[in-house]
Amino acid sequence: MKEQQNILFVIGTRPEAIKLAPLIRAFKTDKFFNVQVCLTAQHRELLDVVIDFFEIEVDYDLDLMTNNQSSLGFISKAIVALEKVVEDTKPDILVVQGDTSTVLVGSLVAFYKQVKVAHIEAGLRSYDLKAPFPEEMNRLLTSSLSNYHFAPTQSAVNNLKAERIEQNVHLVGNTVIDALQFATLKLEQEKFNFVDEFKAIDFDKRIILVSCHRRESFGKPLQDICKALNELAIKFSDIQIVMLIHPNPQVLVGIEQNIDSDKIKLIQPLNYPKLVWMMKHSFLIMTDSGGIQEEAPSLGKPVLVLREVTERKEGVEVGTAKLVGMSMTKIIYEATALLTDDNLYSEMSRLINPYGDGQSSKRILSILKQQQ
Repeated sequence: MKEQQNILFVIGTRPEAIKLAPLIRAFKTDKFFNVQVCLTAQHRELLDVVIDFFEIEVDYDLDLMTNNQSSLGFISKAIVALEKVVEDTKPDILVVQGDTSTVLVGSLVAFYKQVKVAHIEAGLRSYDLKAPFPEEMNRLLTSSLSNYHFAPTQSAVNNLKAERIEQNVHLVGNTVIDALQFATLKLEQEKFNFVDEFKAIDFDKRIILVSCHRRESFGKPLQDICKALNELAIKFSDIQIVMLIHPNPQVLVGIEQNIDSDKIKLIQPLNYPKLVWMMKHSFLIMTDSGGIQEEAPSLGKPVLVLREVTERKEGVEVGTAKLVGMSMTKIIYEATALLTDDNLYSEMSRLINPYGDGQSSKRILSILKQQQ
């Protein structure tokens, strides 16, 4: 075992920051690792708030985000920039999380620089290269380049084994639950309350929180989702639908053209502490976000997944989530069932989370330390 290992965490988006933050905090407590953090800032919005909330010190901020950047344009810039960081830091291990363009770049640069790759949240699969796009391709390539595979669930482990990836595969749970537990405790201890900030929202009603941003939803699918929400707002006078507006221009235009803003509250994307707070105060969540699918069960919130396929099947299997796709009819039917059937709601809101127990970061730290 070496006296000390250099470990570089590479972060591009807010979800990556959320899921890597508790891991970085854990590694910082162990002097065996010299920890450095690099941001590509693939998504600048709200990323800094997460870094500040979790009190993470950033060593390199590449600040690569530009307006309306293409994925390939970002990837080409990020490869060149990250290569310089790797040459400077000389990491023994480079850590990436999930399936973004930053993850692909990190694993590629590490491979070419002969640095070991640790992939957090490895093994998720939809088996459809078009959904999610390009994330399914990103994680397939990253798995083929990684040296350590930290899988969140047994299903993810099985997916890797099916691809003949069996060495250094570890079932550790999902670090998003570590992050959520940290966040909820901090919100309670520091007495965060955002009611005054959201005066336009009627919290005396049952809140339905909606988040929709994936490419598969662009166009008619998003139109149908909006029409379903409009119908539900008319059908139930005791609900308040709150829809997060994603900054992607195609999402913005689709929502503005199809949503009834007199009945549905449209709000800007929430930073992480506000999002956790809003989820806690919601009755039901509709989303195509992977992270929210994982977090909501720990808060006892039923989830209707606005996707045709999901790589997070465990929530569906245990009954805390339901895959409803983007059909107007099905969304209305399943939401109505939860709003009118107390028994069904009680079953789906059980505090059962198949994604983790809040100890994932400690497990990963222990495994990587033992294997050096």
